[in-house]
Amino acid sequence: MKLQTDLAIDVKNLQKYFGNKHVVKDLSLQVKKGEIVGFLGPNGSGKTTAIRMMCGLLTPDGGEGKCLGYDIATQSDEIKRKVGYMTQKFSYWEDLSIRENLDFVGRIYELSNRKHLVEEALENLGLTSRSSQLAKTLSGGWKQRLALAACMLRKPRLLLLDEPTAGVDPSARRDFWEELHALAAKGVSVLISTHYMDEAERCHSLAYIAYGNLLAKGTAEEIITHQSIKTFNVSGNDLMPLSNRLKDYEGVEQTVIFGQSLHVSGKDTNLIQQALQKECTEKFQYESIATSLEDVFIYIMKHSTDNFGESL
Repeated sequence: MKLQTDLAIDVKNLQKYFGNKHVVKDLSLQVKKGEIVGFLGPNGSGKTTAIRMMCGLLTPDGGEGKCLGYDIATQSDEIKRKVGYMTQKFSYWEDLSIRENLDFVGRIYELSNRKHLVEEALENLGLTSRSSQLAKTLSGGWKQRLALAACMLRKPRLLLLDEPTAGVDPSARRDFWEELHALAAKGVSVLISTHYMDEAERCHSLAYIAYGNLLAKGTAEEIITHQSIKTFNVSGNDLMPLSNRLKDYEGVEQTVIFGQSLHVSGKDTNLIQQALQKECTEKFQYESIATSLEDVFIYIMKHSTDNFGESL
């Protein structure tokens, strides 16, 4: 296949089986230069498997694709040398300091200007003042910075990040995203899997996968518009009994409680309004609201089918 020059990732119809389980099905995805693409989906949806195929760690069972211009099936060694990949789990050495970890990674990669690159990474990620601190004493947010610094030592043009902010506090997650956007502004492409809706909304575009199938892709606004879901917000007390009653009405396709509010969604505005008029007494207030990205992804997930059973 011919790769467009502005694409860091260009894969078509990727397939992957584990035994008799078809875990990635006809996945086609593109990531442009300097673009941050959010890769979303429930646990076991095939995100990690897809990322590993794109960076040369797994060989696809079907389909084709290129990553940074290299064929993902036949040139995996080249891809591994040029891509920065962060796994879900912190994978560096707990008994080494931040500086020692980065220096060791530089030695593994045989970087000729290792010392300069380590100092640069420490400075860019705000790690200089903590450079002598042992990795095992770091909080989740600082471990995350160390992992990103290690990924950036080789000046990769593409970062593949597999749920890098899981379990990290909101402040550290915000700082991490500031770093990602700074890198994207310099032309670095990013494919990041996440479960956080606030992070999804910070991506330039999104891809949603469930049970191996790519169900939606585009900007957040495009995905919301394409689903054509109408949402009403109900406020009041005792929302759970109301939610259960509304589920029995035609046209009410989804009810989700968010704190003191209940989101009621479906495709037919009139049917939803009829249901709300019947069930919402004077102790409830309701109004039409803009459908959120989270409403849409919950809707997509509820209408997808788990056709291989166990999570992967």
